[in-house]
Amino acid sequence: MQIRDIQARDDAPLEAIIQNNLKHFALDIPGTAYFDPELAHLSRFYAAAKNRAYFVLTDEQDNALGGCGIAEFDSTHHIAELQKLYLSDQVKGQHYSYDLLHQALVFAKHAGYLSVYLETHHRLKAAVHIYEKLAFKKLSAALSGSLHNSMDLFYMKDLTTFA
Repeated sequence: MQIRDIQARDDAPLEAIIQNNLKHFALDIPGTAYFDPELAHLSRFYAAAKNRAYFVLTDEQDNALGGCGIAEFDSTHHIAELQKLYLSDQVKGQHYSYDLLHQALVFAKHAGYLSVYLETHHRLKAAVHIYEKLAFKKLSAALSGSLHNSMDLFYMKDLTTFA
């Protein structure tokens, strides 16, 4: 398995992976990434600014098996958002989420962000476990400007101490 930057040919497979995951957890509802307008063209969205990136996990044939993104959330306070961390069923449970997250956090720090915010849902238990294991701090509510109003868990990670 390898991790590389997103390419246009990854758009359709990643859209399917993300939507299949959300549907599996009955989160194919408004207020989740399922209906994000950029979902069908993630490569264009992440290429639109230098402070954005999406990292794709690929197999030996370079097929997308999942990914994880970073984009601006609050530029005034140098807060990035961790976005769309999803894996296909065939690679779940093999710890690739940690590799993708590490790559995303390193990028965020080098892009000048001071912290990373994320929104998730209590039904996504594996994701919640990963975020807590990696010392994301649970917030009591969404940050102002949040678009995913169906999510019910919110976390922040301070990058100033991230190595």
